[in-house]
Amino acid sequence: MYGKAFAPEYQGALTTLSVNSSLVDVLAEGTEKLREAERSGRPAEAARCGLAVAEAHRRLGHVGDADRAWKASYRAARAADDTAAMAWALWSGGTLARQRGAFPLAWRLLGLAAELGERGGDIVVRGYSLAGLAETGRIQGDYAAVGRLHEQLLAEARRRGEARHTVWALEGIAQMHRNTGDHDRAYALFEEAAQIAEQAEDRRGYAWALRGLADILSVRDKDTEGALELLSRAEAGCRAMNLTSALAYNHKMRGNVLYRAERYAEARELYEQALEEFRVMSEPRGEALARLGLAKSRAQLGRDRAETAAELADLARTLERSGLKHSREMVARALEEFGLAAEIVR
Repeated sequence: MYGKAFAPEYQGALTTLSVNSSLVDVLAEGTEKLREAERSGRPAEAARCGLAVAEAHRRLGHVGDADRAWKASYRAARAADDTAAMAWALWSGGTLARQRGAFPLAWRLLGLAAELGERGGDIVVRGYSLAGLAETGRIQGDYAAVGRLHEQLLAEARRRGEARHTVWALEGIAQMHRNTGDHDRAYALFEEAAQIAEQAEDRRGYAWALRGLADILSVRDKDTEGALELLSRAEAGCRAMNLTSALAYNHKMRGNVLYRAERYAEARELYEQALEEFRVMSEPRGEALARLGLAKSRAQLGRDRAETAAELADLARTLERSGLKHSREMVARALEEFGLAAEIVR
């Protein structure tokens, strides 16, 4: 049995905020409480409020502000000798590093966060940090390395009845099954995640689960309209909370669904929209995936083969440097799809 989802990153004077609070509201209230704590000389409270500010900025795509906020939170926590708050700040910084595609930094910061969380006796930040490490490896395509960690974290979350973390783990495992071709297993896991998230009133987790279900409906069942309907429901939740990154990935997935349905002109428009959204928030993984979809759509609409080959070659090199193994494999499949594998210049 799972209780209502909560947001442990909203701490100190901000514990009354909901997991579904609009990020614009979180940022406004967090900034106000942070300034109050700084004026009254309470570094521990400043660290806790600064964490919410950092996370709101990150999820809104304000990369520079998020970077400054998590570092300020860490400095305040260190001044207060608050080990757990230091761990939370490092978790935020590591999550931002992953979002920006700085994977070695993400591994380092999240690893330190897990260590400090254990040392400070905060099992929640330890769990979130280990989850961050697992997600970093999954995004890079290292499924063998992090699959067991996902399963371990899922078991821990189920045991504690933590709906939000259970949903996260289910979605991560589902995505790995989807990417390795086990669509039935992926669908069942996304479906369970959606049910738990809806019951726990976890709008963010619910939106991501709907996106996963839409993907499976499209690729496995060729159910274009069903997939688009799920994505529309997910988008409504993203907009209600100002979930900038999730909304961009939703638009990218809508492009995928339309591409599979051979509605290439519509797909091109969605990929262009998603690409701009990812660029604004400096999210290189999303940008690369949108670029790939856009290149494929343009190719289907008659773009010159040499231009398509050059675009895919550049994208392949970018992904090779960033260490995104699964995404690099997707580019290789695109080259095969258009008969361009022999033309790519390394």
